[in-house]
Amino acid sequence: MTVRDIARPRDELVTAREDTPIRELAKLMEDRKVGSVVVADGDDIRGIVTDRDIALKCVAAGGDASGMTARDAMTERPFTVDADVGVFDLFRQMREHGVRRAPITDGGRLTGIVTMDDLLVLLQDEMHELTEIIRAESPPYTPA
Repeated sequence: MTVRDIARPRDELVTAREDTPIRELAKLMEDRKVGSVVVADGDDIRGIVTDRDIALKCVAAGGDASGMTARDAMTERPFTVDADVGVFDLFRQMREHGVRRAPITDGGRLTGIVTMDDLLVLLQDEMHELTEIIRAESPPYTPA
């Protein structure tokens, strides 16, 4: 299974430009129920802003967040992963880079995103399927 098989597609990805005000980014996150916005110019990834970036770089830093933009809070050149990478390799790479979100590229173009939350839901679904196989092939479990 590759990242292409599990990634949220481009049309579900929340993006903004570098000059987007922080307040607008926060509202986008709230409205779309996401924890990050990919900062892009078309398919060219410029950075990523997470809810944590806003909290730490804009609010906790004591600056005037009302005048800040995505450029002020974003992580430039974020970790990205190619759509053809295997899911287990994605796990390893996300752990190595210490990230919870990975914009997906295909031929250098932004095509989607995978988040740790997505991966946990996928794993839970897979575990459920395995559990059902085991239940069907095992005697009933009766606690003492």
